[in-house]
Amino acid sequence: MKPIVCYVTDRKALGTADSAENLLVRIRAAVTAGVDWVQLRERELPARELLALTKAAIGLGGGEARIVVNDRLDVALAAGAAGVHLGGASLPANEVVRSLREENAPAEFLVGVSCHSMKEAREAENAGANYVFLGPVFDTPAKRSYGPPQGIARLAEVCSAVRIPVIAIGGVNDENGMECVSAGATGIAAIRMFQESRNPETLKRAVARLHGDR
Repeated sequence: MKPIVCYVTDRKALGTADSAENLLVRIRAAVTAGVDWVQLRERELPARELLALTKAAIGLGGGEARIVVNDRLDVALAAGAAGVHLGGASLPANEVVRSLREENAPAEFLVGVSCHSMKEAREAENAGANYVFLGPVFDTPAKRSYGPPQGIARLAEVCSAVRIPVIAIGGVNDENGMECVSAGATGIAAIRMFQESRNPETLKRAVARLHGDR
């Protein structure tokens, strides 16, 4: 199975906080390059705007890329997204999983959790999460508030300790991503690798390398 490659959006980092269109350009480029997932991490957007963005992103995915919404379970369900991703300020994973069962949500609907330790990863698994993000694996400005990098050795420990997929995040790119996969990660997630790329062919080659293609 090929590693999962996920683009995590950050509209503010694009310097165009008022432009969903510019973000959709990046999403289209990532989907065209072959990403498997796109996580819409746009916490400050009002529900109506986030719903519109999610529907537009799903349209760009063309059924190939899974679109996951950060925090907002209601928006994810209303838009028909592939799942919801929970952070530290989100509803607890066990409550979200219970709510999905009560609402008879599609069995394939994903619940992911951001984790920064072995303890948090195990708690997410026990709560019924389908996958976890673990990070930061490498040093990156956006994740320094979460403490020092986890490193490859810690990533490997977590991957071997839980049965659900572990996605490596934090300073991950096409040059070091395969280290994460070799350590047991099911895939990688990145922001800057997608948002700073200006060449579609270069981005496509980077995703292909992460998928293990030559």
